[in-house]
Amino acid sequence: MVDSRLVARPLRGLARRVQDWSVASQQQARRNAMVATTACAQRRIERQDVDDYLDARAVPTVPAIPAAPEEPTRPTAGRASHA
Repeated sequence: MVDSRLVARPLRGLARRVQDWSVASQQQARRNAMVATTACAQRRIERQDVDDYLDARAVPTVPAIPAAPEEPTRPTAGRASHA
């Protein structure tokens, strides 16, 4: 006969490894998310610094001269004027 303790011991070890793996996997995923969030925040700050620098160095632009207003169109022949 097979001693049940000999069978149960490897199964407990397997169950422990599976449980430990899921916890370790979750912890690693959280660490990865924190690193990614930090990197995104740093890039956002750098982008804002560059935008601020370029805004400070920008040459003010002169507004374009507005075009002369168009002459009113004349009524075409055959149409009565409502004026």
